[in-house]
Amino acid sequence: MSASTGASPPDAPLISLTWTDHVTGRQGYLVVDQLVRGVASGGLRMRRGCTLDEVTGLARGMTMKEALHFDADDPRVRYVPLGGAKGGIDCDPRDPGAYGVLVRFLRATRPYIECFWTTGEDLGLTQDTVDRAAAEAGLVSTVQAVHPLLDDEREARRRLADAFAVRVDGIGLDALAGGRGVAESVLAALDRAGTAYEGVRVGVQGFGTMGGATARFLSRAGLKIVAIADVRGTIAHPDGLDVESLLAARDPYGTVDRTALRPGDRELPGDAWLSIDAEVLVPAAVSYAIDVGNQAGIKARWIVEAANMPVLPEAEELLARRGITVLPDVVVNSGTNAWWWWTLFGDIGPDADEAFAHIRRAMRRLVDDMLERAEADGGTPRAAAHAMAADRLAAIVRRYGWYR
Repeated sequence: MSASTGASPPDAPLISLTWTDHVTGRQGYLVVDQLVRGVASGGLRMRRGCTLDEVTGLARGMTMKEALHFDADDPRVRYVPLGGAKGGIDCDPRDPGAYGVLVRFLRATRPYIECFWTTGEDLGLTQDTVDRAAAEAGLVSTVQAVHPLLDDEREARRRLADAFAVRVDGIGLDALAGGRGVAESVLAALDRAGTAYEGVRVGVQGFGTMGGATARFLSRAGLKIVAIADVRGTIAHPDGLDVESLLAARDPYGTVDRTALRPGDRELPGDAWLSIDAEVLVPAAVSYAIDVGNQAGIKARWIVEAANMPVLPEAEELLARRGITVLPDVVVNSGTNAWWWWTLFGDIGPDADEAFAHIRRAMRRLVDDMLERAEADGGTPRAAAHAMAADRLAAIVRRYGWYR
């Protein structure tokens, strides 16, 4: 491998591969966009209809998410951002054969995971499931490629394991970190607009790890969660839903048991969350959820991308013309990935309060910088985030180079 000194990643990813399961014929994908210090980071998703193009876009997004958390001015930080990658499997995670497909995919990609692809849970998979399948596939860990970069591998692994064991009000810290980052992004945008939290209405699409945690933290900050959409439809109440009861009534895939609904809670069609009367919409489920057609019904002032690539570019253009601000995924949902590395590298310990405080500082700074740059440039927050990522990528390249 040789190091390139360019300030931007090449257009084509370093590695792009398609795997076909010999048992079911289902396909999986691995895209390594770039390596930094010889390693790339990015989760593994499982959903029916997952494509190579989707995974390629997500891998490039991971390169940017990693770069955005690079702080060249603080010599105390131990986590130096990695390159970006992503994995995807075209399979419904509820399929009885899905776990076997996952094990076989991890077995097939084992050399990449051992050498330079660090991965973990994403859409359709929990970390427990990924870890169990990885063990069956003969892997020591799904992040073992980063171990050579650690000062003390044994201590770092213990610290991360301890962090995954932390539970806050019945939910694991690992399942809360990303949603805390999304919630802080929402609150930062409200603060910048001078909008009080109390009574701000929020609609959330997806009630799994990211959507559920986001709803919990926003509700506790005083906002009203007026709509939650899962695979069975939208649950709504104009005065706010009982988020904690719904969290207790969801299955591992984020589907709410309807027997837990209160008498005043309404059951609406699956796409009703888009046009709900709310100031904030949080798409926290699938990619490409908001398109040119359905964006016309959106009434919210802010769309906060907890999911990866939920708003199509053409739709975002039309939303911007209507004065609706989209806070992009590369910033908003970057907290999950960053929390892993802050913990593993030792910038924070296995403690919920310390983790939430660090996430708050980092996400507030990122959102403020992004919105300030967007205002100065006269562009969108996404354009500002991409420009910020390019600047930080250049700083990483100057220090570490692209390892291809």
